[in-house]
Amino acid sequence: MKTIIEPFRIKVVEPIRMTTAPQRERLLREAGFNVFLLKAEDVLIDLLTDSGTGAMSSEQWAGIMRGDESYAGAKSFYRFQDRIRELTGFEHVLPTHQGRASERILFELVGGPGKVVPNNAHFDTTRANVEHSGAEAVDLPIPEARDPRNRHPFKGNMNVAELERLIQRVGPERLPLVMVTITNNSGGGQPVSLENLRAVRAVCDRHGLPLFLDACRFAENAFFIKRREPGCDHKPVADIVHEMFDLADGATISAKKDGLVNIGGLLLLRDESLFQRASSLLILTEGFVTYGGLAGRDLEAMAQGFEEVIHEDYLTYRIRSVEYLGERLLSAGVPILEPPGGHAVYLDAAAFCPHIPPAQFPGQAVVCALYRHAGIRAVEIGSVMFGASAKASAPHPTQTPPDAAPSRLELVRLAMPRRVYTQSHVDYVIEAVTEVHQRRQALRGLRFTYEPPVLRHFTARFEEA
Repeated sequence: MKTIIEPFRIKVVEPIRMTTAPQRERLLREAGFNVFLLKAEDVLIDLLTDSGTGAMSSEQWAGIMRGDESYAGAKSFYRFQDRIRELTGFEHVLPTHQGRASERILFELVGGPGKVVPNNAHFDTTRANVEHSGAEAVDLPIPEARDPRNRHPFKGNMNVAELERLIQRVGPERLPLVMVTITNNSGGGQPVSLENLRAVRAVCDRHGLPLFLDACRFAENAFFIKRREPGCDHKPVADIVHEMFDLADGATISAKKDGLVNIGGLLLLRDESLFQRASSLLILTEGFVTYGGLAGRDLEAMAQGFEEVIHEDYLTYRIRSVEYLGERLLSAGVPILEPPGGHAVYLDAAAFCPHIPPAQFPGQAVVCALYRHAGIRAVEIGSVMFGASAKASAPHPTQTPPDAAPSRLELVRLAMPRRVYTQSHVDYVIEAVTEVHQRRQALRGLRFTYEPPVLRHFTARFEEA
């Protein structure tokens, strides 16, 4: 059979509130043209993020009822710990309330002024936690990642030659670790190959550096390896997952992605001393080491989610759903970052509306247009999220100065929640994006009216230019 169906049946439904175009115009203006500030009930199709927005399975809900809420030593923790050890091979497992908590603990311990942390591409909270420690976050993508039209099968790869040059330039003593994000979220949800991970590992070994993974979407990355990397097509996804984690000394994971849960995270470590220090900090800021800021029921749901995510019928459906969205948009003439990624399709906002300069945030203009036109909420991944902040010396504190550095790519991410939307929902998104693209000349740029100093995309406010 050629038709790939959802490998599940729908057991519970949640009504969607329909809105009118005049209502959406008013709501968007009240939110300062920032869709993060909209109420979720005013959104028709929510593609803001795939983080914590998925639907849990019947077995996960059954686990919710089994949750052991003991403060210390709960059965739910040991069920969770056993599953993670089996999945990843890591002995030291710390639960946290979400991925950024794992990042904060890690970089509070290993970061600091004068340190440099390379990555294929840091995502927003990773970069923020690195920089909050006083360290410098450095992105080292391969050249193909800079070209939205390039269909390299592993555009998420790290530039190994640039990593070697960075180490030679700053000295290995300034690098507390090397990090690789799988899949590469800020680079379009693109996968990293086993060959690349092995090459990065070899560089780390030569210089005595630990290798960490930002492994929020490890299962999707493993499935791409199975499909695209020579010699891997016969391997079970579970074995590929083990191979990836075997190359690492540690990992941060937001379970809200490939853990298939609505809250939760992990910090995985091999070094005993670092594990003990991280445990002390976890107790101080998150909770005891056997719950880490989570309820026992959350640990049960995580344990089951990390089992279900490597089921290959699920991954086939998951990756194909995103490919379908990307292929249909391409056939309609809509520019996207190619090939479609694992968890999202990224519109190429710079090509979508070339009349809007980076300083007026073309991605944010497309985000606003999608909500206005069809009630779809997406997210800008460009000069709002990753561009240089406005300088204090700007003519007006709410204006971006003309010399502010733009992002390398101007993208709009359509992130697909896991097991939530059907094909008819996706077809609606395709129709809406296509119609907005046909009217793209009417889109207007934006400028800040309020710009927070850190992670500005979450709470910034805008006006139309």
